[in-house]
Amino acid sequence: MKVKPLKLKEAHTSSDGSPSFCSVLWDNKGNHIVTSSSCDPSISIYESILRSTPLKTLRHHRDGVTAVAISPNSTCLASGSIDRSVKLYRFPSGEFQNNITRFTLPIRTIAFNKSGSMLAAAGDDEGIKLINTIDATIARVLKGHKGPITSLAFDPINEYLASVDSRGTVIYWELQSGNVLHTLKGVAPDTSSDMSIANIISWSPDGEVLAVPGLKTDVVMYDRDTAEKLFSLRGDHTKPTCFLSWSPNGKYLATSGLDKQVLIWDFEQRQDIDRQKFDERICCMSWKPTGNALAVIDVKGKYGVWESIIPPSMKSPTEDVPSSLSKNSNGLLLFDEEDHEPSASGSLSDLGEDSLAEANPPTSRKRLRKSSLLDDYSEEDIREELDIPPRFESFKKPTRTPKECLDDGAGKAKIPTIYTGSKMQEPFQPGSTPVQTGTKCFLCYNMLGSITTMQQDGYSHIEIDFHDTSQGPRVPAMTDYFGFTMASLNENGSALANPRKGEKNLSTLMYRPFSSWANNSEWSMRFEDEEVRAVALGIGWVAAATSAHFLRIFTEGGLQRYIISLDGPVVTAAGFKDELAIVIHSSQPLHSDDQMLEFRVFNISNGTQPVRGRLPLSPGSSLTWFGFSEEGQLASYDSKGVLRVYTEQFGGSWLPLFSASKIKKPNENYWVVGLNSEKVFCIICKTPDMYPKVSSKPVLSLLDLSFPLASSDLGSDVLENEFIMRNMQLSQIQKRIDEAEIAGLDATALDDVAFTTEAALDRCILRLIASCCNGDKLVRATELVKLLSLEKSVKGAIKLVTTLKLPNLAERFNSILEDRLLNEATKNMGLPQPNLHLGTLKTTDAVNKDFISPDSSIDKSASRNNVVKKNLSSNPGNEPSEPNTPLPTPKLTAPLFPKKAKTQEGSNITREAMGLNRSSASDNAQSSTEPKKLAFANGAMKKEKITQSVEKVQFPGASNPFAKPSSDPDVRPKNPFAKSSNPQEKSSLLDSIKKMKALS
Repeated sequence: MKVKPLKLKEAHTSSDGSPSFCSVLWDNKGNHIVTSSSCDPSISIYESILRSTPLKTLRHHRDGVTAVAISPNSTCLASGSIDRSVKLYRFPSGEFQNNITRFTLPIRTIAFNKSGSMLAAAGDDEGIKLINTIDATIARVLKGHKGPITSLAFDPINEYLASVDSRGTVIYWELQSGNVLHTLKGVAPDTSSDMSIANIISWSPDGEVLAVPGLKTDVVMYDRDTAEKLFSLRGDHTKPTCFLSWSPNGKYLATSGLDKQVLIWDFEQRQDIDRQKFDERICCMSWKPTGNALAVIDVKGKYGVWESIIPPSMKSPTEDVPSSLSKNSNGLLLFDEEDHEPSASGSLSDLGEDSLAEANPPTSRKRLRKSSLLDDYSEEDIREELDIPPRFESFKKPTRTPKECLDDGAGKAKIPTIYTGSKMQEPFQPGSTPVQTGTKCFLCYNMLGSITTMQQDGYSHIEIDFHDTSQGPRVPAMTDYFGFTMASLNENGSALANPRKGEKNLSTLMYRPFSSWANNSEWSMRFEDEEVRAVALGIGWVAAATSAHFLRIFTEGGLQRYIISLDGPVVTAAGFKDELAIVIHSSQPLHSDDQMLEFRVFNISNGTQPVRGRLPLSPGSSLTWFGFSEEGQLASYDSKGVLRVYTEQFGGSWLPLFSASKIKKPNENYWVVGLNSEKVFCIICKTPDMYPKVSSKPVLSLLDLSFPLASSDLGSDVLENEFIMRNMQLSQIQKRIDEAEIAGLDATALDDVAFTTEAALDRCILRLIASCCNGDKLVRATELVKLLSLEKSVKGAIKLVTTLKLPNLAERFNSILEDRLLNEATKNMGLPQPNLHLGTLKTTDAVNKDFISPDSSIDKSASRNNVVKKNLSSNPGNEPSEPNTPLPTPKLTAPLFPKKAKTQEGSNITREAMGLNRSSASDNAQSSTEPKKLAFANGAMKKEKITQSVEKVQFPGASNPFAKPSSDPDVRPKNPFAKSSNPQEKSSLLDSIKKMKALS
């Protein structure tokens, strides 16, 4: 049969004119053709109708492209190159996605499995990487070849992977285990000397046979399971074949040879039915999935389409396409059907990395030829077998039909569960509800107020309401002709924005201040090539995140101040005073439906980015709310009902402070609008509603924050939760105090709050100690007593365990208190001491004059300090003195937040707290009558003496930490830092020294 010569068009050229390996592919609908060449780093995408000029040219590789592959649903294009990288693109747009993996040597072949969830890649480094296309992880590396791998092929049932190298070795791999099933050495030509020629293997569309180029001029067919040679196709090739391609229905096969011929075979008849001669070797071919055509490309980079390749009198190449190709694959981000049989899938579950990893391996891989098989079959088996048209009368084998593959082994049809792929979460505005025509909805709802809109007749009616009408300004309603769908609200104004709607209705950002000294103070911005996705407000600034991955920051007056590029698509944004927080996608979602999000916090006034990191979410959830608490802490809430708050503890971490699943009723959903340090504010929606209705004014509900604790063995979950919450609150208050001190602000009010919180924490710890004692958890009780902040609280713990008749524990607690006071006293004794000289000062008046005079010069003070230190450290009696080494002090042994006193009283209060108070001569006389003294022997501090003094320290307050306060002032808890009014509690350091001299 004479065929009209096919003219090829140039697609890729080599700089030196040398032959190279080129590739050509159709997409699954036959609308586009993809070409590449190992001498050209670009990839060309052509429309099937207009083939002269590329529709897209992709130039992301640095060297020649040696392999291309299209996912089964043609949404993704993969490419491998001599530059050792594998890249992914969207198809047919050609938008670059990411580098999915890299090799150490050039890549020669890549292939998708039938679901698109896995990509196999191999090359000159002799290893095959199985890559999960969803999260770009390496599922397994297969090693067994001894030469460059030139072709890979997943079988249609996704049970096996076949590979061939340049030395002619073919290997069957079992995907489930990664084991080598069969190795066929030297069955294909050795092409290692010419890289423009590649050994190619291909499974028949029904997966029954594997076609391999023969050592002579034939094509050899090997059995699917036994790898036995079935037969060969021999025709008019005069040199070995170098490429082969199956028609969509598997009835025809195209082969190209080194003799520059392309032959078309009738596979069932095993004879060639057509041929065509070319000027150069055809190195790659591809059947059109939806038509009677074959695309070819030669080693010079010229390609063409051979139309009407099968005569009309014969069966069409697209007729009776096996069902395994048509319905079991759905694209790049899909897993295969779940099947407990080993042949179910080529996804991660086949590699032992998913829930199906425990599937039992097949008992036998051998299958009999039909000549002996029919003898062993029962009548019922033969009847089932006849449901499938026979392919070869002499080589027929039992084939599993799609119906059989969906059987669960118990005679019941198993419904396939197909993973439809995770989609990146769409951007949203915190506190907004979906906009619906004719229905009133929220554009913004927060702790301050709400912005509502109602669309009708081509325009919208926007209203702004404040929860506290006595404080918020009255804002007149506005007619909206832009169609705003997102808004942000704070005390100073509101920002509104709408998406782009066609070429005429551009995306618009509008800011409306609530009060201004000038008229016409509102302003708007329009965006031509992008649209606003999220807006946020702060003090003096307005921010808008757009589809162009831009973060645009404006001043309150409308000045365009900053334009920042973001790393990914925006999800949402929120503002608080000077801080702007924004959430973006960091990558594609994982196969487990986990969104990969990243958050950033910008300080607008300073122009800094103090915080950034990954945003944690519950598994399989999405972000539903994002914002700041009343105190300015960043928080997030996901669709699984977990609220998290960002803290600087542990280098920056998110703490789960609320879980809706712990408290909500089956018919309730929580719509979060804000939070403070103790409560989360939400609107309770009745199932199935996820959003509140605007028609009836929503009622805010206050729910307690609580950590999702494990069940305590003491049953003290409430106390443990309070303990963690109080600690976190103290950390937050300390941060605010530090910030106030750095700014030079008065932090007295914060000190009061800190002391109150600290006292509440001690009360919680005492209750936990009681619970531990009752539950016989004495080690835990000892850990808790070390966390008490006030010495008075430790005294209370000692009396508590004494009452509970735990003498050993009381002794430990007493030892902890002694060590704490000893360390505090030792620490203070190491500080600069008052100006005293025992040998020269004769009277109390003289001592007091030098001690309290504020006009003493610095030099004189330093000189006297040196003298005092020398006298205190001397040991005239040559007695051994105990070293004053501070003992290890537990964390939080002293109050974290001592209440600040006035400047003129600061030194007195400090010395009173340490028992080193100054007093007059009359006070010294009164203090000399006290029965017990703090003694020093020979200028050296004795540990025994300090222990005695510790035992005599007076702690005003209730002996029972759980007793209710009474009218007696001695029973009420007192501030240990308050200035004492009892003159007997005061003592002079000079008098103490005099008493020591008298004793010595």
